Amino acid sequence: MKELKIEDIINLKVGGSVKIKKKLGEGGQGIVYLVDLNGKDYALKWYTKPVGKEFYNNLENNIQKGAPTSAFLWPLYLTETIDGHFGYLMELRPSNYVELSDFLIARARFGSVSAMINAALCISNGFRELHYKGYSYQDLNDGNFFVNPQTGDVLICDNDNVAPYGKHLGIAGKSRYMAPEVVKGERKPNADTDRFSLAVILFLLFYNNHPLEGKTVVSVACMTERNERIFYGVKPVFIYDPANETNRPVQGIHTNVIRRWNVFPAFIKESFLNSFSTETMMTPEKRYGESHWQKLFVRLRDVTVRCTCGGETFIDPDQADNKCINCGKSLGKPLTLKTDTNRVVLFPGMKTSLCHTRTGNDDYKEITGEVIQNKNNPLIWGLKNLSPESWVIYMPDGTNKEIPANGVVQISKEVSIVFNGGKKGIIG
Repeated sequence: MKELKIEDIINLKVGGSVKIKKKLGEGGQGIVYLVDLNGKDYALKWYTKPVGKEFYNNLENNIQKGAPTSAFLWPLYLTETIDGHFGYLMELRPSNYVELSDFLIARARFGSVSAMINAALCISNGFRELHYKGYSYQDLNDGNFFVNPQTGDVLICDNDNVAPYGKHLGIAGKSRYMAPEVVKGERKPNADTDRFSLAVILFLLFYNNHPLEGKTVVSVACMTERNERIFYGVKPVFIYDPANETNRPVQGIHTNVIRRWNVFPAFIKESFLNSFSTETMMTPEKRYGESHWQKLFVRLRDVTVRCTCGGETFIDPDQADNKCINCGKSLGKPLTLKTDTNRVVLFPGMKTSLCHTRTGNDDYKEITGEVIQNKNNPLIWGLKNLSPESWVIYMPDGTNKEIPANGVVQISKEVSIVFNGGKKGIIG
């Protein structure tokens, strides 16, 4: 049965059955249906084209091992085979999540800069965990993500091509996202090629233009296979390559990246310059791992504050006077919380996470503190302890005080905080 009909009953390999309710979408490999399983809706991907035994076995193995994190819309159950065709069940994406590709064509927009940064964190962390589990994704592109525009939370889909290191299921990837060595046919997709594709996705997320598509690319009359091989494989040139200006963004075409390139802090630009240098693009083992990106975007989040105008802007902790990128208002030089690994701008609404307050922990999600304003005097700011354990603060004169859960540390220079587990932070 190549295509299913409404009300069809499809048996699951583990027992039980699902009923087809409607078609949700269609792609190169198959059709996705809305189905009912014991009163709950799921998505069923049904393969309309034949797939090999190795693909089937790999999918079954992935189901048994389970998802790397809850961010993956991972295969849950296989169906029984009907006339050589089968499918698998996965959770539905929530209705408030939209495709990443919609952001790239301005059909969807992030509710805030913080939401966009969180999306970058979620994507980086998801692929870090995938690679930690010994998998490679092999087909990373803009169609693999559903994003909540208001929060930046991400769900990663199309996980049926995920395979253990060393195994390749015949998928090379999507044009414009494949690593140069894959484009040239020199290597099959693996974790290193995933990392190139990840850098492309992150660049698109921040700048809404492709990192390799500038003057040289738009000047060709037709994007032939030969041109694709040159521009994305044989001789890719980053649009802001400091040593090669031949592929610069074009006014009126690459408006987004031209407008945004100098808006983000220098350390963001530096990472993309390194990622898309000719040497890094052509040397897979030199590409940034996912942990680099995760730390980078935590650092960006740590300097992103909300101005009184309502917009978000970036603070350079070493700059004497920071200006809001939206209204131009002076924000001065706010104090920061400095630890051995991070530096958080202490501005109303800013938060600390476990990665800031616990040694050896890189969890950026669990909140441990928040900068608040005194209700009676908004000019007095404090860091509220939102962790379940006490902190100890040391004043410049050497005296100390315990700050219990929900207690507040008044923000002032040279105050030291010893967090749970002994990690130390200094306000300055």
